[in-house]
Amino acid sequence: MDATELIKKVRKIEIKTRGLSRQIFAGEYHSAFKGRGMAFSEVREYQYGDDIRNIDWNVTARFNHPYVKIFEEERELTVMLLIDVSGSGLFGTTKGTKREIATEIAAVLSFSAISNNDKIGVIFFTDRIEKFIPPQKGRKHILRIIRELISFKPESDKTDISQSLSFLTNAIKKRCTAFVISDFISPRFEDALRIASKKHDVVAIRIYDPLESEIPNVGFIKVADAESDEEKWIDTSMRSVRESYSDWWREHTDRVTASFTRSGVDTAVIRTDEDYVKPLIKMFERR
Repeated sequence: MDATELIKKVRKIEIKTRGLSRQIFAGEYHSAFKGRGMAFSEVREYQYGDDIRNIDWNVTARFNHPYVKIFEEERELTVMLLIDVSGSGLFGTTKGTKREIATEIAAVLSFSAISNNDKIGVIFFTDRIEKFIPPQKGRKHILRIIRELISFKPESDKTDISQSLSFLTNAIKKRCTAFVISDFISPRFEDALRIASKKHDVVAIRIYDPLESEIPNVGFIKVADAESDEEKWIDTSMRSVRESYSDWWREHTDRVTASFTRSGVDTAVIRTDEDYVKPLIKMFERR
């Protein structure tokens, strides 16, 4: 891709995603994450309408009267995007590839972050850390992230989400909000996810293509694993073949969903053939 074409793509994504972040996501983002960056200020007596989750039980016991902790919103948050750039992200059969959808979502989140004066950083990962962009502010920084999303060529095609989560835990010392954007087709990552979610506010954004959930009946076809380059012929006219794959997909989905639940992370599931706006807004509203 030459420089002129890259600039055009960056500009196109900026126009679309910046508009979305202003019109739709800025308020939702602020409402969803402002409470995650709160610093303790003082204790005062409980008043009607106060959130009981903020009761300071030690002070309450000492004075035999309910007291609550008061928090002040920190001036800025740090947002990290952990973006899967492995080979499976190049698959897509409808509106775009998983990588292209991830690029737009990352751009929307980035513009939403800077509109709230937050820092934004990125970790590109496969089965290794491919690139780390430290958190910064500003439009220039966002455009750099978008350029990297469009043009970045990873060294590996494989996936290991645990590596990226461990790197996040070690590299970012201050609590941050971390969006993991991936199809989550990866070796088991629950332990690393649980550890990361104890230190940071982790959100999982899972992207998949509808053709990944079932195999259509189209006779003999050659299929290839985008991450291992393994190829094989399968007879999709055989019902047992299609059912076996569908069973695997359901088990995989259930396993990933259970990992999210046990780790206590918020999630959004996005199909490449559907608008990603609604799932993101629903995720924000649940928070």
